[in-house]
Amino acid sequence: MSKHKLEYIWLDGYKPTQSLRGKTLIVEDFSGKLEDVKQWSFDGSSTEQAEGGSSDCLLEPVHLIEDPDRFGGNGWLVMCEVLNPDGTPHESNGRATIDDDDQDFWFGFEQEYTLIDLETDLPLGFPQGGYPGPQGPYYTSVGARNTKGRELVDEHLHLCLEAGLNVEGINAEVMMGQWEYQIFAKGAKSAGDQIWLARYLLERTAETYDIAIDLHPKPIKGDWNGSGMHANFSNEAMREEGGEALFKKICEEFGKNIDRHVSVYGAENNQRLTGLHETQSIDKFSYGVSDRGASIRIPVGTIQDGWKGRLEDRRPASNGDPYRIAAAIIKTTKEALS
Repeated sequence: MSKHKLEYIWLDGYKPTQSLRGKTLIVEDFSGKLEDVKQWSFDGSSTEQAEGGSSDCLLEPVHLIEDPDRFGGNGWLVMCEVLNPDGTPHESNGRATIDDDDQDFWFGFEQEYTLIDLETDLPLGFPQGGYPGPQGPYYTSVGARNTKGRELVDEHLHLCLEAGLNVEGINAEVMMGQWEYQIFAKGAKSAGDQIWLARYLLERTAETYDIAIDLHPKPIKGDWNGSGMHANFSNEAMREEGGEALFKKICEEFGKNIDRHVSVYGAENNQRLTGLHETQSIDKFSYGVSDRGASIRIPVGTIQDGWKGRLEDRRPASNGDPYRIAAAIIKTTKEALS
């Protein structure tokens, strides 16, 4: 008999921003199929998800991938939804807010994050008590003067690819010590699962470097770019029917529902969405072709393809829950086209 390690991963109940949690179950002769991963429980009183007198919460497995880094090829990562003891979704369960997991909707999330030096509590490359040179040379940079943390970033990329996550690219971002990876998936739940699993692998990999991962949307105040998670999205009508009128109709519907979106686009996002540093103000809405200062950017590729393709909502913050973000995008897009 062979031993297999299943790492159950879930989101806790901390507010306003949830954290990842995980614990390990050892099983024998595991098939490698999601349907053979059993439901488990945990102490919700230690994760802000239950009271001590009735502390059990349930972990419902929803997405399974191989763990590329541990236990000699017999490890697995199990993304889970949190349920109440009666089997209903826990209030912290953002995945359950996706009422219609329509595979017609495709998502590409651009996850930005900042690497933090635990000795200085500053982004990598920031000197103690000061700042590096102004923004400009760090975006997509190469070379030790402008790029910090590449070894960690590359290791994370390789682990994600080995695990089967659909990472489509990485790059250094506008601020020193800031990076990004992009994940594409068909269906909101799959997109959210993959972002959270990639976040888990990033956090765990960074432990070995004694580096912290900061998803705050404005990790350094002042004249520095914040961190976002731009949400690229499309459905069949956008990809096949297309047309300028259709795209503008969708954008205008988003403009009617500012609160619906910004309320789930990440905590403290007002510090990032100021109208500066490639953002629109959080209380305003705009859209435009190739406009990175707009709420929604219409990519030039969409125009070149005859007004067919995707839109990019630039408002989601790096700490946003991709499940809730995707649910809001689907709802508004369907309302626009109904």
